[in-house]
Amino acid sequence: MALKAMLFLLTTFLVVSTGVSSNDEELTTKAVDIKVPVAAQAPPAEAPVHAPPVKAPPYAPPAEAPAHWPPVMPPSNAPPLKAPTYAPPPKATAPVPPLQPPAPAPVLPPAVRSKKDCIPLCDQRCQLHSRKRTCTRACMTCCDRCKCVPPGTFGNREKCGKCYTDMTTHGNRYKCP
Repeated sequence: MALKAMLFLLTTFLVVSTGVSSNDEELTTKAVDIKVPVAAQAPPAEAPVHAPPVKAPPYAPPAEAPAHWPPVMPPSNAPPLKAPTYAPPPKATAPVPPLQPPAPAPVLPPAVRSKKDCIPLCDQRCQLHSRKRTCTRACMTCCDRCKCVPPGTFGNREKCGKCYTDMTTHGNRYKCP
């Protein structure tokens, strides 16, 4: 396929170049007399002198290539040539980190005003506990003193502050669930 393309390009080049050279020969061989009308009497101009057409040298085919092409070089004692080394492409600038979505708003525990507000919060906090009554009693005590119950059924104690996290039993265990 590449051979056909090369042959097509070569023939196109030859056709165009011969057409251009033949047009150049026609332009040099033809002479055009242009008469310009003159309002005032002017002396007659000399007739233009036509130069004889210049002929192109006859076509000579290119010389025959020698039988051994490329020419055979005698072996030399020089080391073989190495392929050229290229410098690595310049490093790209540091990538821009993708935009991060805004952090979700912190979940704040509901406000507790009285002991009545603690009952539904402590029931929700202790619903999965194995000893539900003990958990609810301790939770009600912590809620009454600290005015807070952490969200969820386990963990998140730091959301209610130092009062909730530091309250301990007589055995130095954490009191608040």
